[in-house]
This record gives sequence, structure tokens and C-alpha cells, in this order.
Amino acid sequence: MISSGKPLVYLILGAAGSGRREVLADLIEAGLEEGDRAAVLLSGAEDANEFDAKLPRFARWAWRDDRIEGILPGDATRIFFITDGRRNPVEQLDVFKGWLEAQGGQVARTICLVNCQLAEKNPPLLAWFEACVHFSDIVLLNKREGVENKWLSGFLTYFKKRFYPCLFELVKDGRVHNPALVLDTQARRMSHVFDEEQDWVFTDATGEEIDEQEETEGEEEVEAKPEEDPYFARDAAGRRVKRLPDIAKFL
Repeated sequence: MISSGKPLVYLILGAAGSGRREVLADLIEAGLEEGDRAAVLLSGAEDANEFDAKLPRFARWAWRDDRIEGILPGDATRIFFITDGRRNPVEQLDVFKGWLEAQGGQVARTICLVNCQLAEKNPPLLAWFEACVHFSDIVLLNKREGVENKWLSGFLTYFKKRFYPCLFELVKDGRVHNPALVLDTQARRMSHVFDEEQDWVFTDATGEEIDEQEETEGEEEVEAKPEEDPYFARDAAGRRVKRLPDIAKFL
């Protein structure tokens, strides 16, 4: 649920070179409401391109020592945070959650840009894109020139069979058909890590998960903690349980 008074932050996921800034320029121009004050924060690791000049209140954030260094513009009502497209998105999102809370913002939506040419050419990257889709409310399929229809259909079917609730929309010439639909704040993502109200997990003394209303014997201790996103989970050695390919090796 979106809280009033907090600036709305749109997370923009995707690999470097997927056309995120081009599409974002169109979304901001055609999709915002009168009176909205937009700002854009781009990863400092991303190369400059021609669309930077078209983005309002354009600034950069930095990744240093596994921390995000950047500040939300105080008077902006809608802020677009573009991740580092050469770095693991899960590591960024894990840190981003705490950073955003400290900044006093809230996630309006997570938007993922898929470079279809890159994804078709490199099947091992499906796991990387699936991680992005897991956190996304809407997925925009870009750079489809030369991509086989059979591949595109298979890509969409993969997520449909796994009941991902997010929307999938096509991008043509750097534009989407309905910018307002893309920027709508209705949550449609599989992940709940950015929800204002978190789901809780209850476990008994043996570590077994139990129902909130389930009775325990005697004075048995029950532990309650926020539900952990599967992409944030770590094994006994401290490594992510779900490991992603290094996107930088494919760019």
C-alpha cells in the first residue's frame, strides 16, 4: 500500500545497454500527472548517453563498499532510480531496501527492461532476468529487432507457467503503448520485500514453521520474523542460495 507524504521511487532494473534511459524519457514525458516533480538517479557506473540530457533533475548515485551513496531530492514527488546494469541486481536491491527506508522514500513500482536480443543470444542469462522479474511489477520487452517470435513466445510462456503476477509489455522505438499503465502504483510483483506491510513467519523451538494460530505445547517459545525473500536467502557459508550469472561477462 502506498503511503501519502512519502516520495514515490520507481526502481528501473535491466542490463546495461537495454535502453532504460530512452524508455524512461518517454515515460516521464507522457506518463506523469500535472504537478508531478520528477528526478532521476542513475548509477555512476553507467556510461553517459544521448538521453541523459532529456531526463529531469538528473544526478548519479555511487556504489562504494557495498553501500549506496546518494540522496533523494527533497522536493521531488516521483524519483526514478536506475540500477547498475553490470552488477548483480539482488545485491543492489538488498542494500537499496535499507537505503530507501533511511531516505524516507517508498517504492512505487519496479520496472524491468529486458534486452531481448541479449537474452535470446545467451540462454544462461535467463536466471539473471528471472531474478529481475521476481522483483518487478511490470516487464518491458525492448530491443526485439531480429529476435525470433518463437523465442519471445517461449520467454513469456516460461513466466506464465510459473504464475508471475507482473505485467509484460512491448517497447517499440523506445516507447510503450500506455505510459500511465507502466507508472501506475498497483503492486504486481512476486516479491514482498518492498511492501509497507510485511508477512511474518512463525517457527517453534525446533525451527519448524507453524501457523500463526497454531497452538504449541506448554510454554514452548515461538519466534516471529519477517518472511525472507528467496533471493535474499543465504546458506551456512553466507553465500546466496540463488546464484546468478555475472551479467558483465555477457555485455
